[in-house]
Amino acid sequence: MRAAAIDAFGPAENLTVRDLPRPVAAPGEVLVRVRTAGVQLTDAAIRGGWTPPGATIEFPQVLGNEFAGTVAEVGAGVTGFSVGDGVAGYRVLGCYAEYVNVPAEQVVPKPAEVSWLTAGALSASGQTAHTALERLRVGEGETLLVHGAAGGVGTVAVQLAAARGARVVGTASPANHAYVRSLGAVPVEYGEGQLQRIRAAAPQGVDAALDAAGHDNLRTAVELVEDRSRIGTIVDIALVKELGCQWISSDRSAARLRELLDLCAKGRLTITIRETFPLNEVWKAHLDVETGHGRGKIALVVGSGERTDSDGTP
Repeated sequence: MRAAAIDAFGPAENLTVRDLPRPVAAPGEVLVRVRTAGVQLTDAAIRGGWTPPGATIEFPQVLGNEFAGTVAEVGAGVTGFSVGDGVAGYRVLGCYAEYVNVPAEQVVPKPAEVSWLTAGALSASGQTAHTALERLRVGEGETLLVHGAAGGVGTVAVQLAAARGARVVGTASPANHAYVRSLGAVPVEYGEGQLQRIRAAAPQGVDAALDAAGHDNLRTAVELVEDRSRIGTIVDIALVKELGCQWISSDRSAARLRELLDLCAKGRLTITIRETFPLNEVWKAHLDVETGHGRGKIALVVGSGERTDSDGTP
């Protein structure tokens, strides 16, 4: 099979496509023919030398942690899946490939109403945002501040919080203000003076805050939220330790992914795909995601190896 892997830690150019042995479905697993895969900043961090907790890096290491595709093999003991079923799923590594073997409990059926691009790019950001709102205890009538509201996690967090009946204030660059407003948040510009701008946008106060942007934004959050256990970040672990806030890592599960896919199928959650890349241009996708700018998600089109419209089916 074709897969994108690294032979050493380093820059985006270290990530290259090569032929690797096709995996098989071991007992309890399914083998999925990948059609689309999401690209995360986490993937770039692993490429640069970071190892996720509990993971082992073995070169050549295939990257990628979320995917959608069709079941190609069903391992012994697996029920509920058949060859040809459309699915979405997740695993720590190995998804930038034409085939991925994964425990059956990490795969769920893809609703027909959900595009392959959405299904492949949903799990990581979607489950992280869902986990964050759960841990920050965001409820109806409260006000949530989202730093980085136009990004992959921020886009989902704004929509999920608004669906819970929360008021949302989201920081973003001016070019993304109309987009953030369309998601259900009051947009506020980044940079000097943002504390005063947030207070003006939320005169009733801020109950909880999610930092999906970094750049010392937690310092703004602690000025606004009284209970620091209701301030979380997915990017700035150093400030978490200094300020006594929450470090939020995704608590991924099939149940959580199934709920998010159902929301997408019902039109209550939208995943914005700002750019797609074929598998052989995965290094360009990493350069893009590392800028820290742009709306929504980046996705790889693996099955066809060709670009596709963000609202189309590859």
